[in-house]
Amino acid sequence: MQPQDLQRTSLGKISVEKGGVTLKRNLGFWVLTALVVGNMVGSGIFMLPRSLAEVASPSGVLTAWLITGFGVLMTALVFGNLSLRKPELNGGPQNYAKALFKEDSQSSLVAGYLVSWGYWVANWSGNVAIITTFASYLSTFFPVMTNKTILFTVLGTSVRVGGVITFIICSVLLWSVHYLILNGIEGAGKVNFIATLAKVLGFLLFILACLFAFQSSNLVPFYEPIESEGGVTTGFLSQINNAAIATLWAFVGVESAVVFATRAKKKSDVKKATILGLIIALALYLSITLLVMGTLNQEELINSQKPLVDSLMAAIGPSGSMIMAVLGVVSLLGATVGWVLLSAEVPFQAAQQRMFIKNFLKENDKGAPVFSLWITNLCTQLFLFSVISQSMASAFDFMIFIATLAFLVPYLFASLYQLKLVLRGETYEKSGRSRTTDGIIAAIAAIYSFWVIYAGTADLKTFLFGIALLASGILFYPFVPKPSESIKKPAD
Repeated sequence: MQPQDLQRTSLGKISVEKGGVTLKRNLGFWVLTALVVGNMVGSGIFMLPRSLAEVASPSGVLTAWLITGFGVLMTALVFGNLSLRKPELNGGPQNYAKALFKEDSQSSLVAGYLVSWGYWVANWSGNVAIITTFASYLSTFFPVMTNKTILFTVLGTSVRVGGVITFIICSVLLWSVHYLILNGIEGAGKVNFIATLAKVLGFLLFILACLFAFQSSNLVPFYEPIESEGGVTTGFLSQINNAAIATLWAFVGVESAVVFATRAKKKSDVKKATILGLIIALALYLSITLLVMGTLNQEELINSQKPLVDSLMAAIGPSGSMIMAVLGVVSLLGATVGWVLLSAEVPFQAAQQRMFIKNFLKENDKGAPVFSLWITNLCTQLFLFSVISQSMASAFDFMIFIATLAFLVPYLFASLYQLKLVLRGETYEKSGRSRTTDGIIAAIAAIYSFWVIYAGTADLKTFLFGIALLASGILFYPFVPKPSESIKKPAD
């Protein structure tokens, strides 16, 4: 999932006029495509091969990738189509949720707010997954971070040496990025550029090296039942269900071009960039996952805290693990900067559209959304406590589960809004065939979102926790400005 190249000031200059804010349309097709690819190909690629091997055999993993790729393609087509038919609603999925109901009604405000809340929760809980992945790859140089010696036990929870050290390192990273952004988004953008370059070099090195070390015998048996912790065995279809949420996490960010559509040179580029970016990301995910499974056997992969490092070490020796670890650390550092920045920007933009708590509009003299940044990172910090008692891999699995379920809410609302346009014929006055096609695409996208939500119920405890986290937004709804209220930014 993952946003790594999002900078408010570097993506388009902003000029303020009496009527508001005018954004220069200076994002071309290739820049938009790079945004989509860069935002999807992040922490997921570094940890997902292990997560998937834990719940599915090679056949289940590859099938899950293909089904998810198709489902996300339908969702991407929905976003791309809406960007053309409803350009005035660009800026985030929350706008589609609001437009699904009668304008300025209580229902539209509630829907817009809850989707904004869910999108925000998804972003900052996703931050925890990225930061713990950073710690996993950093542990290559500091093995003490994986020390399982128990320090003490509180309420039945064991606190381990490695967990405490990892927690401290993760917290230092989070708040260092916090102050980096507070002191100027331009500096954060430079860090992102270096990290993106490292990521590209790392993937090229990995693919080339592992191609020569690939052993098809590691993929055998191609299919076998997987036994869970409770002793229950899962068949082929259940394995696909279990892998659905993990694979969807990898594609979170597919809506990036739509979010920045107001800055695009051509409206038509948004849809094209979304589709091409998705195809490129899917090709990367499939090839890297297959190479990891071909260089490590099933047991080694399941027990790996840093699968790409271990795969490269198996391919070219200890030097390979160090090189991949360095590139992974630098890349994930950039991912952290980008995700923290985006996570704070989501409620800030929603507040500008009167769909979030107005305090989130506050900015500092550097133009950073200061209040939003503090609240977002405090929430992230709270969830970082999960690494104290769990391994970094377990913490990653837990957080992507919650984040992915939260992202499905705005994806589902976008699909339903597209269906509304089709059924009413709005914007389809002279296009009967495309109306039918768009209706089929929207229906498939909605069904896919419902299916992944259903698949999430397999881990009922975590599923209910995620639902409770989303529902908690109701508690803060009274603080959201009502349609009759006039809201202005402090800077105005």
